[in-house]
Order: sequence, then C-alpha cells, then structure tokens
Amino acid sequence: MSSQDTDTDRGSPFAPHTPSSTTAMLEAVGAESVEDLFDIPDSVRFDGAFGIDPRGERELRTELRHLLGRNDDLVEFLGRGHYDHYVPSLVDHLADRSEFLTSYTQYQPEITQGFLQVLFEYQSLLVELTGLEIANCSMYDAATALGEAATLADRVRGTDGHRVLVPDLLREERRSVLENYVEGAGLAVESYPHDDANADLAALEEAVDEDCVMIYAESPTVRGTIEERSDELAELAHANDALFVLGSDPVALSVLEKPAKVGADVVIGDAATLGLGTSYGMGLGLFATREEYVRQIPGRLVGASTDGAGRRAYTLTLQTREQHIRRERATSNICTNQAWVALRTAIHAASLGPSGLVDLARDCLEWPTELAERLDSIDGVGAPVHDRHHFREFVARTDQPAPAVAADLEAKGFAVHAIDDHLVQLCVTETNADRIEALVTAFREAAR
Repeated sequence: MSSQDTDTDRGSPFAPHTPSSTTAMLEAVGAESVEDLFDIPDSVRFDGAFGIDPRGERELRTELRHLLGRNDDLVEFLGRGHYDHYVPSLVDHLADRSEFLTSYTQYQPEITQGFLQVLFEYQSLLVELTGLEIANCSMYDAATALGEAATLADRVRGTDGHRVLVPDLLREERRSVLENYVEGAGLAVESYPHDDANADLAALEEAVDEDCVMIYAESPTVRGTIEERSDELAELAHANDALFVLGSDPVALSVLEKPAKVGADVVIGDAATLGLGTSYGMGLGLFATREEYVRQIPGRLVGASTDGAGRRAYTLTLQTREQHIRRERATSNICTNQAWVALRTAIHAASLGPSGLVDLARDCLEWPTELAERLDSIDGVGAPVHDRHHFREFVARTDQPAPAVAADLEAKGFAVHAIDDHLVQLCVTETNADRIEALVTAFREAAR
C-alpha cells in the first residue's frame, strides 16, 4: 500500500475511504466522482457560508422573540392521532436529570439501575393496561409499531399468507409507513370498509381468508369512535389463523376493556399521550403482545432479577435487534434511545396514579359529548356524525363548506380539522376544555 493509501483525511481512521478505495467504488457503480452520486438542487446546495451574522446573546434572544411572536396564537381543538395532554413539570424535572439525558442504551446494569427500573415500570404499566404479558421499551411511534406487528404476524403464522387488512379510515401517514415496512416481507396491505366509523364486520368477513396474516382495528378510531365489536373481530381473525392487532393508547386503555380479554394478540399505539404533549409528528410507539411471542418482539425487554447479594436488580434480558444478535436472527433494528421518551411516559403515569389516569380518561369521554351537544344545537351543524361512543374527539357535519368554517374559526383564534367537504373534526382534552364556551360562540358565527 502506498503512503497515499494511508491518508484518512477524507474519512474515519476506523472506516477509511482512501483515494484508491474511493476510486474502486466509483468504478463499480459507474460514477466519475463522489459528487455524481448526489443530485442536490443549486437552490439548497451549501455554498460554504451559512449567511448568519454573528451577534451577542441579548441581540439573538431579541431576534428569536420577535420571530416566534409571528406564530399564530390559536387554541387548538386538533386531534387525529396527536393529542395535547397537560404534562406536569415533575416530568421535565426528573427526565432532565443528567443520568437520564446522557444515557444512550442501558447496557451496563450496574450503573443504570434507575433507568432500567423506570423502563421496567413502563413495561409493567402497559402489561396492566392491555392484559397482555409482554411489552417492550419501546417503538419509535404508532406507525412503526404497526409495521412491526405486521412483520411479527408474518413470522409467527403457521401457514403461508401475504395479506394485511386495515380499516379504510386508517390515517394515510400510518398506512404509508406500514406499506413501506411490509414491502420487504412480501406482504400486501388492503383496506376493509367501515360502518359508522367502526369496522364493517360483514364486509370484513367477505374479505378475510386463509391468505390473511393480520387484521388491524383501532379503538378509539381516528375519528374518536370506540370500536364496539373488537371481540368479534378477534374471533374472525383467529378463525382464519390470523393475528388480531388493536390500536389504542394508555389513556383510553385505562377505561376500555382490556385488549387481552377481547382476544387481541398485539396492541400497538402511541404511548406519548402521556409524558410528551403535542409534538406534531414525534411519538412513542406502544407495543404489547402475548408471552408466546416473546422471542419475536422487536427491540428490547427489561427484566427483574437479583444481584450477587440477593437484592432486586434490573437488566436488559432480551435484545432482538440486529445490533445485538446475528442479522439473520434479528426481528428489527428499532428501539435506539426512544427509551428516554418511555421514561417520560412512565413518570407521567406514576404521577397520575391509577385513579388519576382513570379520571383523565373519563373526562375525555365527557368533554366531547358536551361539546357535540352544544354544537348540535347550532343551526346548520349536526354533531356527532357517528352514532357511537366517542373518546376525546368527534366529527361534526356543517351545511357550510367545512374548509370555510375551519378558516373562519382560525380567524377567530381556533384550529379544527376540516376532513371532508362538509365534515370537521374536533378534539377536547384538559388543555382546551376551558375554551369550549368560546369555541361554541365562534362556531355559531362561522356556521351561518
């Protein structure tokens, strides 16, 4: 090797890209230069300067305050998968401790007992809420948890099959992630229709066959309705040797019948309804399943044992991602440092306690009922559209075009979803329940 080949200034000394190796790789792909591998438009290509003038702390704070002041100050009645619950300051104070913030993965149990215990409690919380024996810690979000559930179903199913059935009301973003996940596994995602925002059982019976590996349903659904026939959906799935996967969240699960009792094999969802607040994209994937599938769960599992002195101790007892075991045996490469968000969820849940969590859930049943009744009394508005029990949110019909109603409400300081030409969706939690009266007043004017 020449002295030129030992030059590592273009890469890492542990993974060097020497001129000769770079040339060999470019020749293999038919490119003349590294730049040819990238198609970056001139409008966004870095020209060597950021164009940011240096300034002092006071000047910078003033500029940022003016910049952030340009944001619209809206009271949000938005939901459809992202829910704003009040996160106690206790969560921030504890989660911001340096031993939590600077921890990557809890590989060394002798120095991470506190973090491991919190993750164990997080798993225990999900086990209690779902009735299933195994919960991991944790997934990126509900969409990736759904993708992992589909690949798990494909691995554990006794016979061949390639169809995954999901409700036609499933959010586009969540379905897109699912389709991306299962493409490599040779699975196909297909929709089944809804009946008043619940699963259309009759249509599903016609659609399901022995080629189906999984049936997915949600409760609450994306429109806030409670699925009333989960047990029948589970029976239908099992009759065709398919897994039944149910989507939910920790707050809703505190008052709904435990998924294990209705026959769910896997429960997925967004656990960040506790501990994170509205983040408009980021979440925390909930994933729980039956003990018989423990070797198939993605990610990691914290277990309790005893140390050499006989004291209770915690450790990572199962690690099934490819960083930990041979690639061909790995179930997933997910679960990096999502543990910190799981920690926040565990702290929030513990601060509420069992009764506090149930009280919050009951409020989420009562508030949308109250708001729907108020809106239904307005001429030109019908609410709720679906004759179901609702959790947090509901859909209302407007005689006026829904986008125009939503725009008028926005001008009055309120944000709602316009989901169809004449349908709007509203979500109520403890963070906006005190503005129901003002919203109703604004809605009365917008609906004229």
